[in-house]
Amino acid sequence: MTHKKKLLLVNPKNIYKKGIFNTDDYSVPPMSLGIMAALTPDHWEIVIRDENLETFQYEPADLVGFTALTSQATRAYELAQLYSKQGIKTVMGGIHATYMSEEALKHVDTVVKGEGESVWPQLIDDFEKGNMQPMYQGELEPLYDSPYPRIDLYPKGYGLGSLQTTRGCPMKCDFCSVHSFNGRKYRYRSVDDVVEEYKMIPQNRMYIVDDDFYGYGKKHAERAKSICRAFIKSGVQKEWYTFCSMNLADDAEAMQLMSEAGCRMVLLGIESELTSQLEASEKITNLKTGVENYEKVYDAFHKAGIAVLGSFIFGLDSDTRETIQARTDYFINSGVDCIQPGMLTPLPGTLTYQNMLKENRISDTNFPEAWNKFTFFNCVIHPKHMTTDEFQELMEEEWKRMFDLKVLKRKYLNTLKSTKNPFAAGWALSTNLKYHNTVFEGHSRDYDYAEVYRQLTSITMKMNDLIPAEGAFHHL
Repeated sequence: MTHKKKLLLVNPKNIYKKGIFNTDDYSVPPMSLGIMAALTPDHWEIVIRDENLETFQYEPADLVGFTALTSQATRAYELAQLYSKQGIKTVMGGIHATYMSEEALKHVDTVVKGEGESVWPQLIDDFEKGNMQPMYQGELEPLYDSPYPRIDLYPKGYGLGSLQTTRGCPMKCDFCSVHSFNGRKYRYRSVDDVVEEYKMIPQNRMYIVDDDFYGYGKKHAERAKSICRAFIKSGVQKEWYTFCSMNLADDAEAMQLMSEAGCRMVLLGIESELTSQLEASEKITNLKTGVENYEKVYDAFHKAGIAVLGSFIFGLDSDTRETIQARTDYFINSGVDCIQPGMLTPLPGTLTYQNMLKENRISDTNFPEAWNKFTFFNCVIHPKHMTTDEFQELMEEEWKRMFDLKVLKRKYLNTLKSTKNPFAAGWALSTNLKYHNTVFEGHSRDYDYAEVYRQLTSITMKMNDLIPAEGAFHHL
């Protein structure tokens, strides 16, 4: 009987990482590993391990594959060395290995640049013949017949399922690498395949990981609506959130369909409330909307029963202590329901990284160890109007202000009033609390979710027309 070769696929964890995905109930399966598993021949045994869910323990394998964002790269290299010492071949893919391929090759045997679907079958065949190459260049292939990820191989315990319907983004924001990695044209999966995978996902909550679910243009918009109609028609009820741009606010039909299909929250890349900063970073969609119309955008989502998770960047080149403090004030007083407050981080593959590298403005270049700090919650640059330490200290102060429990209570009640949707309010509250507890991890300011829930529902019970169903808070 022929020995079955074993493929071990690993999603490493950054032990210093802060943010919403550092906690089990907001963890998301590593879809790229699930897709590579689906493209691996049946005569292989395949195991997927995720350090976000389980403590890593060495186990034998014939080939070990890693995926990694920049903040995970250091850990991926550490794990790869364990296997290299045993003479076991290693391969690394993902966005960091794509743009730092020479660095990655110092730690692994093979690097896959770009999307791996087009080269993975060849890589496996080469490995079986003892001829695996040091570098493979993936191409941007159509996704219409893309295989389902091997959901059955995912470790147990993910709080959210993950689903992808399209890839690519036509925008070219300076701080983002999506357009260079996934391309500037939308590539679609079959709607039928999307819905079938939707029904297969075991979790009742999920993250649709598209670069922009609604997108730009009539074709993409109609496709998003078709997916929502198909979700509704399937009879399978799930709650979800996804990323969209502000132009979605102009399509009331699309927002209503999304809400009916289970969308509870939309992540908007707001980035800044200052026109000059949007212009400097080429945030075209927001400029077209106009900062003076931001509140109308939030109102449109709320009218559809959807909460707004606003992504903001702190530390843009024109930022001063005053503008950063004003950005916190803006969140606290605006219609944004919950916040993703990231410090400007020059990720490889972005124009921001290229410019800051040339200007010697990356504060710690002791790579690969320094990649551990590239989490959006550590200052890794030399800001133009303050020192690195001053910026870090200032952000610690601002996080305390934006995640103060009084602010979060008021945000929750405002979301409840504006959306008239306790499920959307629950998602927003949970997101704010998760960010709070991860930002202040290990400090006494950590909040007990159950206690916060009791406090807020006690207040809400006094509002005769808006009493949240307890099920809305099963994830708090």
